[in-house]
Amino acid sequence: MTRVLAGWLAFCALYLGLGLATVPAWAAVPQDCSPQVLSISAARAGTPETSRPVGGWEPVQLPDIWVKRWPGYEGTAWYRIDWERACTPDAVPASSRPLALSLAGISMAGEVYLNDDLLWRDVSLGEPLSQSWNMPRRWLLPESALRDGVNTIWIRVVGMAAYTPGLGSYFLGPAEQAEAVHAKNLWRQRNVHLIALGLSGAMGCIYLVVWCLRRSELAFGWYALMSLCWVLYMATILATDAWPFSSIETHSRLNNIAFILYVAAFCLFTWRFGEQHLPRVQKALWLVTAAGVLVSVVASRPAMELVWAGFVLIFLSNCLQFQWHAWRTREPQHLLLALCWLVFLVVGVHDIVVLLNGWGSHEMWGAVTGPITVLFMALLLGGRLAASMHRIEHFNQELQVHAAQVRAELAEVLAREHDQELSHARLRERMAIVHDLHDGLGGSLVRSMAWVEQAKQPLSNERMLSLLKVLRDDLRQVIDYDSSATTVVPETPVQWLAPLRHRFTRLFDELEVAITWDVAEKWRTRPSALHCLGLARLVEEALSNVIKHGRARHVRVVCAQPKADILRIVVEDDGVGFDVQAVRDAGQGVGMRSMAARAERLGGSLDVESGPDGTVVCVTVQVKQDGHPVTGSVSESREAPG
Repeated sequence: MTRVLAGWLAFCALYLGLGLATVPAWAAVPQDCSPQVLSISAARAGTPETSRPVGGWEPVQLPDIWVKRWPGYEGTAWYRIDWERACTPDAVPASSRPLALSLAGISMAGEVYLNDDLLWRDVSLGEPLSQSWNMPRRWLLPESALRDGVNTIWIRVVGMAAYTPGLGSYFLGPAEQAEAVHAKNLWRQRNVHLIALGLSGAMGCIYLVVWCLRRSELAFGWYALMSLCWVLYMATILATDAWPFSSIETHSRLNNIAFILYVAAFCLFTWRFGEQHLPRVQKALWLVTAAGVLVSVVASRPAMELVWAGFVLIFLSNCLQFQWHAWRTREPQHLLLALCWLVFLVVGVHDIVVLLNGWGSHEMWGAVTGPITVLFMALLLGGRLAASMHRIEHFNQELQVHAAQVRAELAEVLAREHDQELSHARLRERMAIVHDLHDGLGGSLVRSMAWVEQAKQPLSNERMLSLLKVLRDDLRQVIDYDSSATTVVPETPVQWLAPLRHRFTRLFDELEVAITWDVAEKWRTRPSALHCLGLARLVEEALSNVIKHGRARHVRVVCAQPKADILRIVVEDDGVGFDVQAVRDAGQGVGMRSMAARAERLGGSLDVESGPDGTVVCVTVQVKQDGHPVTGSVSESREAPG
């Protein structure tokens, strides 16, 4: 960074040295046979304009703007420079010392004659005029066209009253001296502007790319627009013709619009960079900018000049206002920008004074300070960008630290939740075992006890062995519950309920209770193994409750699928019934709680209705579609003997 800054400073020193040098390289050349100017005069053109006026000549000093002398006059004017050689006796022969003429500019276009010989003519002397006001030129005076005694240089100038018509400064003398003067004029009037133009354009493009990549950095976007508008403004000033327009007036309107947009972008960049929130002022700026552009498009030249002067005041006011803002915030970047804007303020005031005094483009400071201000802006915005990148890197580091902390906290929470889930799983497993023991083994015990109690004679060894085997099978079923998900689902509901029908039909026959089974012939949607096992437990519990509490004479079991994805089991009896709500409120009825919990685990619902005429237990579960819907039902009835 230090080497880059040193290189820039060396360049600026060389730049200023070339631009501000006041001692020309030809100062030591002898002045032998140097031309002596006798008079400089000007006259308005007669008819035709291409003819040199006979009278009306007035003495002038160059540079000259003729509207100061002839207000409102536009068209053609002639300038004449009368001169002769003044040779000393020991002078070098005149033929060995070629002479040259250098002109700082012609506003707007013209042609140059030496005596009666044409030296040069602009490309266009009619609308659209060539723009030679900021283009220095020099010509070698041919010896064959020179006369002994007095010679005359005739300069025809074509200009418009609104565009400061006239003739710039001149030099007439030895060719080497004229070349040095021309080189100096070319540097101050063209090259220095082109360098500043290139730097501004490069900076504008760079920060336009930065803004496109980071839309949040609005200051970079406004600086890019400001730089590009300045490039357009200076391009119209340095242009030597009105292309692509057909008139100088249209070209001038574009110049005015470019300056208006430059000032607007300049103000918005300043406010964004300085973090100033001025909503009302910003809205007023937009309105004034829109009005200025409209005036530049449709209004006359005086109105355009008034708008231009107004935006110059806005520019200077913004530079002045930011000095106070930077002093108030004391932010280093704000102070550096305020210093740069202070340079703009001083240079702007100086150049406006020079411009108001007449033809003085070669005396303006803006051209000399242009690259220096670009350097300051590059350092300023580069520092701003570097600071932003540093903040981003710091934010990324903080984000990584916080992410690591969050990951650690999340891992701790997940571990805690995992432990809780294991605990809940163990609890659910215990509850499932309790329900299975109650619904399965408990039901078998109740049936066996009822069978023994109500037997009319002692049971044989074979019957007791059969009861014990049933209890053993139920215990095995409870133990194998965890592997029940892999159990093969029966092909039909009839096959599924066949074991239950076999066991309970025999029991109800012994108890002289009639039982009816209404079972669908085929599955409309095949349930899972867990559904089959759970619903079987529910049916067992419901039938066991009939045996223990119901004192019923008729029992009916219904298994149906009213919809393809709905499986419904209904167990109803004509027993004495019970008060469902009282049992629930009292917290009694382990069987009911077990049945309700099991139905909930299956994703279904349990409805119990009971009264003096009997009890109805209905279980409804939703099963997944398996793509094999079938319909049909079968009704079987078996009456208890006697």
